[in-house]
Parts: sequence; C-alpha cells; structure tokens
Amino acid sequence: MLMCYPSGWKEYELIDSGNFEKLERFGAYTLIRPEPQAIWMPSLPKEVWSQRADAHFNREQKENYRFGEDAKGGWKKKKSMPDSWQIFYEPLKLTLRLALTGFGHVGIFPEQANNWDFIDETVRSWKVKDSRVLNLFAYTGAASVVARMAGAEVTHVDSSRPGLNWANQNMQLNHQKDIRWVHEDALKFVKREVKRGNKYSGIIMDPPPYGRGPDGEKWMLQDKLNELVGLSSELLLPNQRFFILSMYAVGLSAQVGLNVVQSHFKDEKPEFGEFYLYSSQQRHLPMGTFLRFRD
Repeated sequence: MLMCYPSGWKEYELIDSGNFEKLERFGAYTLIRPEPQAIWMPSLPKEVWSQRADAHFNREQKENYRFGEDAKGGWKKKKSMPDSWQIFYEPLKLTLRLALTGFGHVGIFPEQANNWDFIDETVRSWKVKDSRVLNLFAYTGAASVVARMAGAEVTHVDSSRPGLNWANQNMQLNHQKDIRWVHEDALKFVKREVKRGNKYSGIIMDPPPYGRGPDGEKWMLQDKLNELVGLSSELLLPNQRFFILSMYAVGLSAQVGLNVVQSHFKDEKPEFGEFYLYSSQQRHLPMGTFLRFRD
C-alpha cells in the first residue's frame, strides 16, 4: 500500500494540525479549517496559530462530525484578505482559483496533486491525439484542466451548478477551452453513456460519501460504488487507458476500493493507498484513500 503526498508545491503548506483543526497556507494566505481526523494536540501554541491565520472557519458544533462531511459554519477574517485569490502548482504550471466557501472548502483538495501528476504523465505518454477523459464528481475541475492541458478531450460531470462555473473559471485561467460541461447526476450520466456505446481513455472519479444530484437523486457511496465502477468498466477502452478512484468515506479503506475495482477490472493490478499531507511539525495528516491503474 502506498502513502502519497503532494511534493514540489511551494505555494501550499500544511503548517500544523490538532484539536480537530488544521493550519494551512494557500499561496499568500494562511487559514484555519476544521479537520475531524486531527484528534491529537497541535504542535504549535494556540497563539502562533492565531498570529499566522488570515481567516478561521468556525464550524457549527455537532456531536457526530465525520471525516468527509461538509462542515457548516462561517469564516472570521483575521486580517484584510480577499474572498477569492489564486494558487499556482509549479510542477504542472497550473493556476487555480480559491475562495472562502460556506462549508469551509476553498476549491481544491491539495492531496489530489499526486493524482494530477499521474493524469498529466499518463495522457502525455499516449501517442494518440484523440484521447477522451471523463471526470465524475469533478468539483472545481483541477483534474479536468490538467487532462485538457495534457492534450485530452475532457468531459466534466458534476451536479453543482456553482461548481461547474468555478471549473470553467479554472479552465480560462489556464488558457484552455472546449471542456465539455455536464450538469447531471454522475451515475445517471454513466448509464446513458453505456447505452450510447461511448468509450473513454481515462476515467476519474472522486465520489462523496453521500449527496444528491441536480434532480434530487440520492447518492450513498456504499450503496452505489460497485454499480458505478461496473458501468465505468464498460466505458473504458481496452488499452492506453487509466482509471482513478478517490474516496473520503470513513469505513471504506483502500482495500475495499481495490476489491470493488478488481471485481470489474479482473486483469488489472492497481496501485492503491492513502493520501496524506506532510507537515514540518511531523504530524502528517491522512486525507482519504485512492486506487489507480494505467495501461
């Protein structure tokens, strides 16, 4: 099992974590955000956190705060800072828009940079010029933009209209065009693509533990993941292909993801493991699991 963390990213830093929070630097600004897995004590004094933070997200108090769950609450700006700004990922020359959202998110999950590198390297290694990549639960589109910059035709599927608009801004920030935007429930879209006989060179999926589609479709990861992966296996080309699954649900280990994927891709031997964020304070923070393969 692999342990992967983003490396070579000068503009992102996990400074410290503990007491169910994390102190992170995103470019010029440092934030305090909720982190349910940080059950330990912080390494740095509370005063240092307060001095360094430009904004602090205070979540609503709740007895059962689970990993992967949106944290409702509000931001308290400690210093003068904008509601939105940009961050640059040097290894891929990727610029992304960040913003303070009402759920404590900022528009990226930094640990996913390891997957971005995987996508870029894979697509650029292919000799074909018409590769097609499908990004499901695609959020603000970092992976979509990376695949497009590498030369793939990209279909970006998400049930959130604001998320699609944000992803479009990220595409424009990187001087790209022609990503196909689809506002739809991911499972419904995949079912239709199978019926149409469409094929893709790469499939990326980052499904939430639970949620709803634009028409109220109920999504529960444990109930639907096996079906989604099975349908995706019908969409993926037999060679020169890749597949990425990320999961942030408590109780679903990387081994669970491996079992699901290998039940549908029987000849594949995926790499799998855990994402984490590296801290100079030596309190490395686990951030979900992943599974991926490429031919």
